Amino acid sequence: MSSHVRVTASLDPRTGAADIMEAPMVEIDHVSLWYGAKLALKDISMSVPKHRVTAYIGPSGCGKTTLLRCLNRMNDLVDGVRTVGAIRIGGTDIGDPALDVTELRKRVGMVFQKSNPFPKSIFENVAYGPRILGVASRADLEGTVERSLRAAALWDEVQDRLGESALGLSGGQQQRLCIARAIAVEPDVLLMDEPCSALDPIATAKIEELMLELKNSYTIVIVTHNMQQAARVSDSTGFMLLGELVEFGVTRALFTNPRDKRTEDYITGRFG
Repeated sequence: MSSHVRVTASLDPRTGAADIMEAPMVEIDHVSLWYGAKLALKDISMSVPKHRVTAYIGPSGCGKTTLLRCLNRMNDLVDGVRTVGAIRIGGTDIGDPALDVTELRKRVGMVFQKSNPFPKSIFENVAYGPRILGVASRADLEGTVERSLRAAALWDEVQDRLGESALGLSGGQQQRLCIARAIAVEPDVLLMDEPCSALDPIATAKIEELMLELKNSYTIVIVTHNMQQAARVSDSTGFMLLGELVEFGVTRALFTNPRDKRTEDYITGRFG
């Protein structure tokens, strides 16, 4: 399917997916992006439904992470970036010059490929965002920290060591702590850029299980190089190649009956 076609994922009810009539949480409308003279994203349009996991797959350098970083304007931090088109989150045009980018990043949390806990205590890592937003009450912070750690399936493992350095946690625990930190400010959307690439299979399974739980409360967009992971956790999947959104739709259909031969070639291992 050409990326010039606006796509709304028509999710199969057998997969437990949402009614297609529900307003999308994220709308990407004819977005192109250049790094200097290099065109990195080519006229991409798609809609991401609420409370679902949407995955971007494709070979290295195809634009997956660049597209993900458009959703909270992280690309603003890169010199020489130029973007055209529109992205709306919850109906708000995030490219509006009057938009407070800090407020946007509160609404759109991000978890990176390499876990990046602050060199602070476990408690202070999770309390950081709420503190920045003006929560001063210790009781309120304690409630938020516990809620967020429980939501990240980490509370039972760390509740007796909240004052200890987050850097003493295992890699998988650090990544779940970063998820807890991201959801402590109650975002609408949670972006995950290769969140399991540095983790062992057991820690990966915990993060995947967590994603399936968190989508009940958040809209999740994940970049992954692992096609099996996309198949396990996502409701809809977009296949990207050379900056183009080649195909986007229900995950199961995309993997079993792709409409574009390039998608079929990628998922059957002919390239990538």
